[in-house]
Amino acid sequence: MSVVVGADGRARCAWAGSAPEYVGYHDDEWGAELHGDQPLFERMSLEGFQAGLSWITILRRRDTFRAAFAAFDIDRVAAFDAADIARLMADPGIIRNAAKIDATISNARVARDLVRERPGALDRLLWGFAPAARTVAPAEVPATTAESIAASKALKKLGFRFVGPTTVYALMQATGMVDDHAAGCWRAIGA
Repeated sequence: MSVVVGADGRARCAWAGSAPEYVGYHDDEWGAELHGDQPLFERMSLEGFQAGLSWITILRRRDTFRAAFAAFDIDRVAAFDAADIARLMADPGIIRNAAKIDATISNARVARDLVRERPGALDRLLWGFAPAARTVAPAEVPATTAESIAASKALKKLGFRFVGPTTVYALMQATGMVDDHAAGCWRAIGA
């Protein structure tokens, strides 16, 4: 994986130079540790919507997704009904995919049941699959790992949907469970 030097003189992962919105996302979010049931539910939901699309599509619509999905409040999304589904399907600011919308609501219900009596359970579950820290990202970043495959199986067993191994690995990258910043990137481990 290569790096690109931005106008500010900082070397970043090459993908961060492909769109202006990526610079702030790369510098401030991608690969930074993210904890908490609700923040992780949001990222899981957004990664599910991203499946089959580019992340920039989701990133550019993230604020609209947050508004449409009640800031990804687990209890509120779990309570969505047919009227909410109709509202979401009519919202041009989000990805209007019925299967993904239904999965997000269903996942909120699974998450709600998981964290209701054990706050932090979703956080502990996901972070329980984080591998030992790497010192340098591999030259060829994988689409899946043994950890993302195991996490995907565990999530599916609980009833979560749109959590295949590739989606889970993207979630792990985005939330700092793994550090896949390219060697030479100012955010890389040891940089």
